[in-house]
Amino acid sequence: MKKGLPEPGDLVVVTIKSVKNFGANAKLEEYPNCEGFVHIAEVATGWVRHIKDYLREGQKTVCKVLSVDPSRNYAELSLKRVNEHQKREKVSEWKNDQRADKLLEIVAKSLKKSVEACRKEFADDLVKRFGTLYEAFEDASASADEWLPDLQGKWKDAFVRVAKENVVLPYLKIGGVVEAYSLESDGVERIRNTFKDSLEENVRIQYAGAPRYNIVVTEKDYKSAEDVLKRVVQKISENSKKYSVVTEFTRK
Repeated sequence: MKKGLPEPGDLVVVTIKSVKNFGANAKLEEYPNCEGFVHIAEVATGWVRHIKDYLREGQKTVCKVLSVDPSRNYAELSLKRVNEHQKREKVSEWKNDQRADKLLEIVAKSLKKSVEACRKEFADDLVKRFGTLYEAFEDASASADEWLPDLQGKWKDAFVRVAKENVVLPYLKIGGVVEAYSLESDGVERIRNTFKDSLEENVRIQYAGAPRYNIVVTEKDYKSAEDVLKRVVQKISENSKKYSVVTEFTRK
């Protein structure tokens, strides 16, 4: 749960409580005791004949905050001003916040402390550092040996342990483009061998139209991905000399 009230322009996850002919009442999931209203004019672009074609009771969706009345803990909301990409991103963020709350409960239990005590001791500071608590858990899970060496405390070992046991890191992709040329009669074979002898696990080289080839590295974190990409590019450079191939790499 977030403290206070949302600001105009914020995206919020809501649960539709009731649907009327002129609009829908909603509960803001991230803000305790805060409710809102979606006027029929803010449901969809164009004329809305039946609001229930767009919203139903119990439905969870994402709205944009148009205005807030602090005296009533009440917000005017818009559904039509949120695109599909924004909706997916916000729902993902909300779900990760929920996961982080559950993980923090596990950390607190292992430390024999309350969740609020843990928030004051370290969680609020981690949110300031990483943006969200879930990102802090992800970073702790990805750390090889030492996580945040400037911080000390019994909570740290518990936090890292819970992160490693419960957070499955998303894979990411980085890469670039290699232009490869050979004037030899068997130039195609030479280029193929240059790339073949340079490959590592989780690395793909895709033909993108002569003379361009895409390098795609799939890893769990940027540092590992960058290290792999650097090694592969170095191997391509070394093998290009071996096979008399001219190569030039451009980072995407």
